[in-house]
Amino acid sequence: MTTIAILPEGTKANRLTWRAVAGEKESTGTTAGEALDAMTELLSDDENSALVIIQRLRPDRFFTSEQRERLEELMAQWKAARDEGRDFGSQGQAELEALVEAELEGARRRAETMRDEFS
Repeated sequence: MTTIAILPEGTKANRLTWRAVAGEKESTGTTAGEALDAMTELLSDDENSALVIIQRLRPDRFFTSEQRERLEELMAQWKAARDEGRDFGSQGQAELEALVEAELEGARRRAETMRDEFS
């Protein structure tokens, strides 16, 4: 079974966009449904059944509002450094990577919780 995660992304011209991710495949859309439709076109016949998880990226017990705010701050700083051709710095990069790992761990724990609720 293929797992598809659908995540909100930053806004473009004050419009939220969505990204669907299944392994190494990615698609985007202006709605979660549009991103999912685009993803289904990328999937092979072997990947015909899927579990879809839509993550609204709200704080919870697995990744707090403080962690989320700091992640957003660091991502903005990283993007600005990238766009300006500047070095982001090893300390900022290490903190950013730690927060990304914490969010991935939170996602894993959320998924386990959902699985246990359905069992």
